Amino acid sequence: MIRKATESDISQMAKLMGELGYPTTKKEMEQRFAKINSCNLYNTQVAEVNGKIVGLIGMILGYHYEKNDNYVRIVALVVDPEYRKQGIGKKLIESAEEWARSQGANRLVLNSGNRSERDEAHEFYTNRGFEARATGYYKTLISR
Repeated sequence: MIRKATESDISQMAKLMGELGYPTTKKEMEQRFAKINSCNLYNTQVAEVNGKIVGLIGMILGYHYEKNDNYVRIVALVVDPEYRKQGIGKKLIESAEEWARSQGANRLVLNSGNRSERDEAHEFYTNRGFEARATGYYKTLISR
């Protein structure tokens, strides 16, 4: 079952962030989710199987400067390794598509690292109709 994430899901969401490659404590997830959940531009959905959270998708509605269309950026997508290849990721993407349409968005976008361990994820995305079209650049800002 795919549903909106709640505060009671935080400890399992923190575990999933670790599976995504971002080790996260329950306290850190509480702080992050409080900020994210307070902004209606964000939407966090979870996949639940027998009372256990086994997947998560985090999205944000975005607006273009260069055109009138809206888009939804997937900023987190992860399925517990024990539950992969069972259609859960597909259902999470479908949930994102539904939310995007309900927000007037006509495109889903996401970034995924260019590392060999992401090859299966990249295949998953292309099998769902995503196109690899951009190169991302990042700059860390140092506080002054």
